[in-house]
Amino acid sequence: MPKHTVCLTFDFDAVSLWITRGMTTPTPISRGEFGAFAAERLLNLLNKYRIKATWFVPGHTIESFPEICSRIHKEGHEIASHGYAHESPLNLPREKEEATLVRSRDVIRHLTGYNPKGYRSPAWDLSTNSVELLLKLDFQYDSSMMARDYLPYWVRLGDVITPDAPAKFGNPVNLIELPPSWSLDDWPHFEYVRNPTYLQPGLTRADDVLHNWFDDFRYMKQTVKWGTIIYTLHPQVIGRGHRILMLEQLIRQLKRSGAVFARMDAVADEFARRSPLDEVRGA
Repeated sequence: MPKHTVCLTFDFDAVSLWITRGMTTPTPISRGEFGAFAAERLLNLLNKYRIKATWFVPGHTIESFPEICSRIHKEGHEIASHGYAHESPLNLPREKEEATLVRSRDVIRHLTGYNPKGYRSPAWDLSTNSVELLLKLDFQYDSSMMARDYLPYWVRLGDVITPDAPAKFGNPVNLIELPPSWSLDDWPHFEYVRNPTYLQPGLTRADDVLHNWFDDFRYMKQTVKWGTIIYTLHPQVIGRGHRILMLEQLIRQLKRSGAVFARMDAVADEFARRSPLDEVRGA
């Protein structure tokens, strides 16, 4: 039977995002703090429509805003790993990257009582060591790569990519990829960021984004019998009034169109049942 799943995911970076950008003066820090304030609005909205979501929460956010993070957990949402202080893994030595993953895992376990099943890189990119470390630490899924749009897939290990020869692809391993997309992320559409060397204009009209995001779901329904679409939202971005209204309108349109809302760990479990790793390896 066809099933089209929607994952609402929230990257609850709070102030950690601005710290890693070196923007620690009062105003950027206050922008991150707004995320903790807006998270309550988002939880109220999710409760209104009885939706369970996945929140990727840096350990720094959990320790800095324990009350709202505790509410996220108590209301039945999944808490997954997003680093400790929103660190990019790209330039971390292997030992430092592992220590960061372990620290994030331990903070989440202290809050929830369980190890996180999912990881999303704060850089939406992985180092040459990331997959091996995620396997070592028993993560079930990653959400940082983009080789598909509506279909999860098994992550490969051992790719050889050079500019002077065809790509050599490695073998699938026991880690599921739940692919995100920059086009389904609120940050580049909406957030205005300026520093001496960089300008992100943001501030897109919300109705335009709503139209694009819903059409991606419509296309999924037309082209695949089973699939999932992943929206990536940041409380400090989507939590502004007119964008909250946009998100609620999106939820209503998706529900009318037959969408099934789910946490990402549930989608990973279903994908593993539908496409067992042993069968993929034997194909």
